Amino acid sequence: MEKLMISGGRPLRGTVTISGAKNSAIALIPAAILAESEVVLDNLPHLSDVAVYSEILEELGARVSWEESQMRIDPSNIRSIPMPNGPVKMLRASYYMMGALLGRFNEAIIGLPGGCNFEPRPIDQHIKGFEALGATVTNEHGAIHLKATELRGAKIYLDVSSVGATINIMLAATRAKGLTTIENAAKEPEIIDVATLLNSMGASIKGAGTETIRIEGVKELKGCRHSIIPDRIQAGTYMIAAAATRGDVMIDGIIPKHLEALTAKLLEMGVSVEELDESIRVIGTSRYEHVDVKALVYPGFPTDIQSPMTSLLTQAEGVSVLSDFVYSNRFKHVPELVRMGAKIRVEGRSAIIEGSSLNAAKVKAADLRAGAALVVAGLTVESGVTEISGVELIDRGYDNLVTNLRMLGADVWRQVE
Repeated sequence: MEKLMISGGRPLRGTVTISGAKNSAIALIPAAILAESEVVLDNLPHLSDVAVYSEILEELGARVSWEESQMRIDPSNIRSIPMPNGPVKMLRASYYMMGALLGRFNEAIIGLPGGCNFEPRPIDQHIKGFEALGATVTNEHGAIHLKATELRGAKIYLDVSSVGATINIMLAATRAKGLTTIENAAKEPEIIDVATLLNSMGASIKGAGTETIRIEGVKELKGCRHSIIPDRIQAGTYMIAAAATRGDVMIDGIIPKHLEALTAKLLEMGVSVEELDESIRVIGTSRYEHVDVKALVYPGFPTDIQSPMTSLLTQAEGVSVLSDFVYSNRFKHVPELVRMGAKIRVEGRSAIIEGSSLNAAKVKAADLRAGAALVVAGLTVESGVTEISGVELIDRGYDNLVTNLRMLGADVWRQVE
């Protein structure tokens, strides 16, 4: 078993370059199989989820090569085979294979996905969309069976503004006959990224990034080359870590607009934040004000940054309230922070956080973002070594984490037991 060890108390200083967005990559890779020829994805992050997706595509018959930050996917010989078990069980985003395979072959059998288990996340909106397009969907022995004689465009209203459902329906509708309209669509930058790739492949998608997306189906898609947008969640985590350690860090290779909600809260706390064209400089100060934070769908404060933000708020004076209106039970990091001396209590969808000093402890990451919260917390500890287990979960969303933190002056290492 591998652990992440942190000897904290050192302000982070320097520059960190952000890799491609995880939440884009896990949708762009399955989107590539809709093409009839090779798709090249640049700025691909080195993450365990990406490696799993590579296995899935190869199992389907695609030729996949992955070197440094580039993946080449040749789906010309791909076939739709039942995948009730195996790699699809290892990551939540394997559900994108449903939309991609349905769009290309009018059928798919995909095992119910895995991933972080912080809250049940039903795929009812995905299924609603597939059925509206003309597919029959059944759940047989833990696998979703989808089949359609022909996919036809439809008007689909999402009861919940779901990123996953928006992308999945978009994938299937791209090769459906006629016009599909998705109302109450999610607006996240990753959706725009997927639409950009599909349009470069020959799709006709308009309105991505707004609440109404229109997709005019096409018969065939071709290969192309696409560069993935920067990971706003990874960038936000480094911004928070810089503030928490009272450091001075330049976060480079990003789109500052994607981080406006976080930047606003950091400024409200008293953190110094300077925005440039493709970078943000975060300079910590000696005293932070308490703030209230509400995690909402984009362009609101990201739920994926809620967990590390909790750790930062322990360093503020007074009492802060952090509420999550996206997921009701995303506070599995709180008991571990309490183990480190944090004064936090959870009431429904909110965590009430009282400013406090944290201590070194042995803690465990319950999910990807909870792990990020523990890393931020460990970096603030003045003495002792924080031991974080569950490193494999952190690896799902942060590539080169130890290398990057060391470059910024942190005393961090991996230890195998």
